[in-house]
Amino acid sequence: MSRLAVARVHAHALQANLERARALAAPARVMAVIKADGYGHGLERTARAFASADAFGVAAIADGLRLRAAGFRQRIVVLSGPDAPGDLAELRRLDLEAVIHHDSQLDWLEAEPAGVPLRVWLKIDSGMHRLGFAPAAVRAAHARLAALPGVHPEIVLMTHFAASDEFANDRTARQIAAFEAATAGLPGPRALSNSAGLLGWPAARGDWVRIGGLLYGQSVVEGKIGADFGFTPAMTLATRLIAINRVARGERIGYAGAWTCPEDMPVGVAAIGYGDGYPRSAAAGTPVLLRGRRVPLIGRVSMDLITLDLRGMPDADVGDEVVLWGGGLPAEEVATHAGTISYVLTCGLTRRVLFVEDAS
Repeated sequence: MSRLAVARVHAHALQANLERARALAAPARVMAVIKADGYGHGLERTARAFASADAFGVAAIADGLRLRAAGFRQRIVVLSGPDAPGDLAELRRLDLEAVIHHDSQLDWLEAEPAGVPLRVWLKIDSGMHRLGFAPAAVRAAHARLAALPGVHPEIVLMTHFAASDEFANDRTARQIAAFEAATAGLPGPRALSNSAGLLGWPAARGDWVRIGGLLYGQSVVEGKIGADFGFTPAMTLATRLIAINRVARGERIGYAGAWTCPEDMPVGVAAIGYGDGYPRSAAAGTPVLLRGRRVPLIGRVSMDLITLDLRGMPDADVGDEVVLWGGGLPAEEVATHAGTISYVLTCGLTRRVLFVEDAS
């Protein structure tokens, strides 16, 4: 029998979020980023929901293989490109597109025999300083790619923002300017914006936007949730109460006795913990929903269980559903209590959780 923890993935919300992103991005094309197993929502599941996207973005060739094996024929971009020379043949075999960000990848392309033209995206480091060609090296890299018969003639020019979620921070404006200067006069579509870039930097819409978190109803803008921008949470994580105990005033709850009962009180026990991916760092006071009402977590999250303060829920009963995040309780809010971001929560769910696709 499976554990009681269930993640319901709402296909309609995923589809609506894509359409919302497309409306904001117009006339740019939309790449649906489904790396990290669709931000924890399921790779094939999210690909089905995002079937109308102009392309998919994945982190690894293995993800492209899974999508091709499942019958998806959309454009698929491997966002870190080939990791070894042998990857080039696999990219071509699977009709995947590659982000080229380093001289070594150019060397591999130049050393291989010409084959079916490979679609490439040339990455410019405009200030993130993670992957990409420095602005001064962009024209030489572009010329090397354009000279290769084994490279498709349309080379997409792309970059990645480091602080686009901070709308008052001028770092993104400086990155946009650096990108424009480095690519001035070069042919090819432009791709600059991620989710936060789409929201806060209309000058960076370009020809493509690469949207991840917003498609799942999540925001990384501090103090905001996806719903503030018109996006809907696409996952509800829930479990059940498996016990309600009366605990005396002064008694301590859970490992290390980190929380002390201020009075005689009912304490609920729910079947979820960090073994399921619920964050151990979630502090006392982190809310859950019980019968649609908020009750606080108390004590430390353990591997399989959490404990809840039920003083405000005298009618609670064993078997009641406990919602950890979803509609009415944004994952962004839970993430704040846990000292992380919502992406980490949904990506961190483990194989113990039962995933169910919900058409609603």
